[in-house]
Amino acid sequence: MRRIKFALAAAALTLLAACGTAAPEPVAYRPPSAPEAGATFNSTDVMYLQMMVAHHTQGLELVKLARTRGTSEEVAQLAGAIEVTQTTELEVMQGWLTGWGEPTTAGHDPNAHASHGGLPITGADEMAALRKATGGQFQTTFLNLLIGHQHNAVEMARMETDSGLNEKVKDLANRISLSRTEQIKQMLGLVAA
Repeated sequence: MRRIKFALAAAALTLLAACGTAAPEPVAYRPPSAPEAGATFNSTDVMYLQMMVAHHTQGLELVKLARTRGTSEEVAQLAGAIEVTQTTELEVMQGWLTGWGEPTTAGHDPNAHASHGGLPITGADEMAALRKATGGQFQTTFLNLLIGHQHNAVEMARMETDSGLNEKVKDLANRISLSRTEQIKQMLGLVAA
């Protein structure tokens, strides 16, 4: 009994002594794990997620380019916010597809999604031109490409909200549509400035 009281007293003294010391190291932020999408889904849900995985992958390539170039502070902040958002969305979408036992990519056949307009990907020539652009030309080219890119995300989201079955995927599509529409408005203002 005496040992227990001694151990408790020592623990209390340790806690009191720690009160005046520096704060502990902050814990790194970890986004919550992806919510389960549920087992009910249709081919539109799968197709939408696969297309968005490819779309987000290229979107991340675009915004990472902008973060390494001499863009305005506002454009750099927008690119950073898009990178965080789309990285999280990408992980969620890949998790849902994997959970359903579906491939996370749309396949390498360029005609695999021809019946609904194909994969809306920025062309290789446009990406090459962006990589070569410098200064103000880079920022203008980047914003114009990203406006078109985000418009494609809104169009794909409409397909999902109209024909998808899974409520979580439809909710994600709706949130993507709203956020990308706001990003487009912001970028149009930046282009016009």
